[in-house]
Amino acid sequence: MSVNYAAGLSDYDHKGKCGLPEKYDPAEVLAEKVSQLADIICESQHLVVHTGAGISTSAGIPDFRGPKGVWTLEQKGETPHFETTFESACPSPTHMALVELERLGIVKYVISQNVDGLHVRSGFPRDKLSELHGNMFVEQCDKCGKQYVRDTVVPTMALNLTGGQCTQVKARGRCRGKLRDTILDWEDSLPERDLTQADEHSRSADVALVMGSSLQIVPSGNLPLLTKKRGGKLVIINLQPSKHDKHADLRIHGYVDEVMSMMMNQLGIDIPKYTGPTVVLESPTRLRVPLKREHTVNNLLNGGPQDRKDTILENADDSTNSGQKIKAEENEETKTDNLGVKDACNSVKISVETDTDTAVSLESSSSNNVCHSSQSLQKTEERITTNDTLSTKQDVKHNSSSQHTDGSVATKRLKLDSD
Repeated sequence: MSVNYAAGLSDYDHKGKCGLPEKYDPAEVLAEKVSQLADIICESQHLVVHTGAGISTSAGIPDFRGPKGVWTLEQKGETPHFETTFESACPSPTHMALVELERLGIVKYVISQNVDGLHVRSGFPRDKLSELHGNMFVEQCDKCGKQYVRDTVVPTMALNLTGGQCTQVKARGRCRGKLRDTILDWEDSLPERDLTQADEHSRSADVALVMGSSLQIVPSGNLPLLTKKRGGKLVIINLQPSKHDKHADLRIHGYVDEVMSMMMNQLGIDIPKYTGPTVVLESPTRLRVPLKREHTVNNLLNGGPQDRKDTILENADDSTNSGQKIKAEENEETKTDNLGVKDACNSVKISVETDTDTAVSLESSSSNNVCHSSQSLQKTEERITTNDTLSTKQDVKHNSSSQHTDGSVATKRLKLDSD
């Protein structure tokens, strides 16, 4: 399917400010800001990342309001043309950096407005991710709530029936509920589980990192403010102005891939290579890896020292080692969140179901040519879990009084911020 999925949505007159000019920080300024970002991340205890369309443009998936965004071209009377498909698009360096930062216990949660499925296909754990606007590869049973991740995009949008049937086995046999896509249309209610978890993590975060979003769509665009209102820091990386720039503690004007590559280099953390679609259901319990600053601003400008020391603990666990805890050599206080928020999963579950319901393991392809539509999940369907199961596995402490003050998150709908 073409990556211009917006063409399949209902007509909506108010699509925000499109085509705003982009700003680029000079090299010296960018290096200084990246150094500040590295300091903020080193000091964070509950880092939550908010991602928008800007993190996927390098993968060939267009944004909406950029100079060449689909809605910007639409307003000019032009028709966008794209050769990339959702199936052939590869996760960007930013996607893969987030996978590694989560593996090291640094990123606690990701909240995404994107429907391209790249977070899930990159191997980012599903239980640490809220996809507020849906996923092009996911179907959900309208009866029991079970979700399926497909190797190709589902045939419908706007929460319509896909023609599939649920294969969930219950005490009295198969569920046989009808499957629907998860893509929201304008004014559709956001998924309750995803929005609830996004709300809770935003309230618990001490740092909200926004990447590739102008924050014009609500309620997702207002979630970073929950962190700010509770004394946390707000960092925004985006070329165009965003809705909440005035609230940001740090505003970086640069390509997200470049900024993340520089930041990871400064922290001495390698960005893993993408080797093919990998769907991870749950993240094991993570103890945050203590970080050390290795690079200076001058090193960043000069490309970094040639002999970089590894600043990560030698025995950091691999994401496939389901019970192993990261060994910390520094203060005991780095082993827990000072906000009382713990990662709540005990093992990695990577399983798929064939048409005969036989469970098999999903392994990444070792081929270098992994960005083609022929690279698939071997015609299998991934069981994520039911919404109820995922909700009960979250260990985030929820402030019920503040939740009631702000209203029920389950009733919020996808729309443009009219302010």
